[in-house]
Amino acid sequence: MSGVTQILNRIELGDHDAAEQLLPLVYAELRKLAGNRLSNEAQGQTLQATALVHEAYLRLVDGDRAQHWNGRGHFFAAAAKAMRRILVERARQKKSYKRGGRLQRQELSLDELLEPAKSVDLEALDQALDELEQANPPAAKVVELRYFAGLSAAETAAALGVSERTAQRYWVYAKAWLLEELRQ
Repeated sequence: MSGVTQILNRIELGDHDAAEQLLPLVYAELRKLAGNRLSNEAQGQTLQATALVHEAYLRLVDGDRAQHWNGRGHFFAAAAKAMRRILVERARQKKSYKRGGRLQRQELSLDELLEPAKSVDLEALDQALDELEQANPPAAKVVELRYFAGLSAAETAAALGVSERTAQRYWVYAKAWLLEELRQ
């Protein structure tokens, strides 16, 4: 059993000191996942990878609510889901009337004119991902791990306990399914 898994078991049993020992072990990986996820965000994103990691970590190791993890892979899957929720919440906040609604000031540069930035409507993606989770839970989990956590195909397969080929099939299916849903 890895050190992370042992600490997760201690946290589950209510050891508050174990949470302090967990962060140094997983911080670099969580930071990498957050950095990968934020690199896919639209230009002008103000949330830093460090802040995303800290917020997700606080949600994961909240002392008031008992968390149960089956190991390292389950923990990182939960971290990916927490990061997804945080990014969706921020996207909703930015679209609220209080913060200017959908109107935003944009400055154009020569680089942006030559190559437009890709952006995804996180609310629509979240809704489509929820529908995919109802239709095909493993495919939805692959999307969370690949898109939101930035894991490679091999890392995703290991986290889910399936072969790389199976994870790749879920990934291809999920991308096609989500693309169709987002077009509607």
